Amino acid sequence: MRLSSHRQMVLVLILAFCSIWGSFAYERPKPRETLSVPLADDADGLTPQQVHVSIVGSDKIRVTWITDDDAPSTVEYGTSSGQYPYSATGSSSTYSYLLYRSGHIHDVVIGPLNPNTVYYYRCSSNPSREFSLKTPPPNLPFKFAVIGDFGQTGWTESTLQHLGAWSHDMLLLPGDLSYADYVQNLWDSFGRLVEPLASSRPWMVTQGNHEIENLPLVTSFKAYNARWRMPYDVSSSDSNLYYSFDVAGGAIHVLMLGSYADFGPGSSQYKWLQSDLAKIDRARTPWVVALIHAPWYNTNEAHQGEGEEMRKAMEGSLYGARVDVVFAGHVHAYERFTRVYDNKKDDCAPVHITIGDGGNKEGLAKDYVDPQPDISLFREASFGHGRFEVMNGTHALWTWHRNDDDEAVVSDQVWLTTLASNPACNQKK
Repeated sequence: MRLSSHRQMVLVLILAFCSIWGSFAYERPKPRETLSVPLADDADGLTPQQVHVSIVGSDKIRVTWITDDDAPSTVEYGTSSGQYPYSATGSSSTYSYLLYRSGHIHDVVIGPLNPNTVYYYRCSSNPSREFSLKTPPPNLPFKFAVIGDFGQTGWTESTLQHLGAWSHDMLLLPGDLSYADYVQNLWDSFGRLVEPLASSRPWMVTQGNHEIENLPLVTSFKAYNARWRMPYDVSSSDSNLYYSFDVAGGAIHVLMLGSYADFGPGSSQYKWLQSDLAKIDRARTPWVVALIHAPWYNTNEAHQGEGEEMRKAMEGSLYGARVDVVFAGHVHAYERFTRVYDNKKDDCAPVHITIGDGGNKEGLAKDYVDPQPDISLFREASFGHGRFEVMNGTHALWTWHRNDDDEAVVSDQVWLTTLASNPACNQKK
């Protein structure tokens, strides 16, 4: 049925009013309590806990877990529940920090594995707990969940529930995992909180400021490096704080950069980035994505300018390589920018997205610069999570879901086109 022009105008006005009223009616949520997740009542010193997985190369998975007592660093696995025809052995380590001593942190790489396949596994030959994981697909489409500044609060729990209901392939986290800072037992609580999801899909993370353990004259990432080892060596990086990896048969290249590692010209990270970008063949790899913690673009009053030095050092390299999207955290809110380079709109530059709203304990960053700059397209101080669905070699769908009364509500959505498919950008390079 076709509407008259008058009725069309009325409908447009009604929709506009509803949109405006919705923005006024929505009340931003308050912080929720910090959770403490204890060891299960039926667990003992040999029970595997805090299990999480990450990818290693194209067909292997790293399984990490902790036991309070010494136990075998073995993983038994197979494609049927209760049947484990394959096994792999790795290593374990412990660390101390002030009066705290960690449990035994086990690190085992399993594979080669078939893509897009569910594997069942158990750790340390312990029959009390069986886990399952799904390996990523071998090609496009590919679904990323993206969350920054996760923490371990009631809002974190809500976000985990939303993600658990979505069949994604991998989670990307641009820093600030547990908010433990230097309180080491908070890492144990966090590991138990995220285990149901982190043991079933690969979690690829980079560090934030709350991973830093600050003591006079000493700054370290002891817990982060020990508990969340990433495949940095596979990408020829010399540090767990920055690395890269490919997924979907090489169609997507992901850069995990270190906002709190040296990044200036002459630094190891800077040299590694130049080498890594030089290896990318955009005919084979149409999508390039980067993650940082402190955003390079930010119209929130919180953390203004904290990513500026890194931007000046590395933005030109990412721009020259035609990186498509840069995800950041740190600011406890959501914001999406247009394609921007050197603080100006540029059709051949990355889209910058701040997603520091996973569920942190410090609350939301509600104060924005006014008026909103034209490079900032959407911003809102709410808890939530993002979904980055790379559909094919040219198009991807980005969606931000607000945690609205514990319901995952779509609040921002946009189709993105890879820069590799833009002839004008290829000519500029």
